[in-house]
Amino acid sequence: MTEGIEHDVPTELTEAYLVLLADASRTGRLLRRDELEGLRVLGEHCAEAGYGLREVVAHCLAAARRAWQTLPGSASALSVAELRRTGDAVLAATDAALAALGEGHERAQRMAVRQEEAARREFIDDLLYGRGDLGLLAERAERFGLRLAGAYAVAVAVGEEPFADVHPLVHRVERELVGRFGERDVLLASKDGRLVCIAPDSERAVLEAFADLTLRPGAGYRPVLRVATGRRHSGASGVLRSYEEALDALDYAQRLGLAARQLKAEELLVFPVLMRDRAAMADLVRSVLGPLTEARGGARPLLDTIAVQAEAAYVNAEAARRLGLSVRTLSYRLERIKSLTGYDPSDALQRFTLETAAMGARLLNWPEQPL
Repeated sequence: MTEGIEHDVPTELTEAYLVLLADASRTGRLLRRDELEGLRVLGEHCAEAGYGLREVVAHCLAAARRAWQTLPGSASALSVAELRRTGDAVLAATDAALAALGEGHERAQRMAVRQEEAARREFIDDLLYGRGDLGLLAERAERFGLRLAGAYAVAVAVGEEPFADVHPLVHRVERELVGRFGERDVLLASKDGRLVCIAPDSERAVLEAFADLTLRPGAGYRPVLRVATGRRHSGASGVLRSYEEALDALDYAQRLGLAARQLKAEELLVFPVLMRDRAAMADLVRSVLGPLTEARGGARPLLDTIAVQAEAAYVNAEAARRLGLSVRTLSYRLERIKSLTGYDPSDALQRFTLETAAMGARLLNWPEQPL
């Protein structure tokens, strides 16, 4: 018996169940609506007390069997027709009663699942938004399998469509992670349309598996667009910090048009540094790249040339291929960049300035967005 239940549910259930069967056997009537609802309530109480549905059904059938065995001898004097009518009535009542008990038991289970999911979602919100007392948050975390005293890292996946807890890929990833690593110190949840995986730093293989499963989920599932992993940090505030780093990595990748689908926050730390002083970055873009707006066709073609040239490691043939240009046309563009800006892409220091300004332009969405 589960502690905290004030009455013995099986005893109450046995009494109610046998009374109904006895009355049905005497009268041949069907169970009334109020009687069925009473049995549903008892089914709920059994679920709340910790009894499984199979256990409840077995308990009722065993009680009916004992009652039948203790019937007075006069019952054996009933005619075959009377026994058939009585048996039909009892079986009909048994069927209806057990069905009502099952409905009540399932109703309580659904309510418990909804309450647990609501508590889980509230915990996720508080954890990833940094709300509430950190000590209490750590206590609540243990209920969901997390021990926040250690170091954690967070991976975030973003897809073409928002994720929800009922999304098939969520169940697929959760099933695979549990199958590979067991019920470890890991939490998987959807948040703001993204799929989030929280794992201790000692279980980095979990995050790698999460990235692999979301990027290459197999036949029948649509892969995500990108997965980003934040750095390891300690405690509840560390989970929030790692989560924010993963979100920032996804944001920078989108704004910069990065081709990589799997990102790590430590590999993109230069971008928060660049954007820490937005005014200074805007001034750099205006000063270095502003003259490109005077070119025929505007600044965009030349700005793309700077970016692609850097991505191609300044190999002209490769850069021209990526841009869909001839090497001769690429050389003309590089000369045009030099003449307009005064910065020579072949000079290491000046090339660095051009690259930094080009990254800043992409982060600030220039020239489409005026500075």
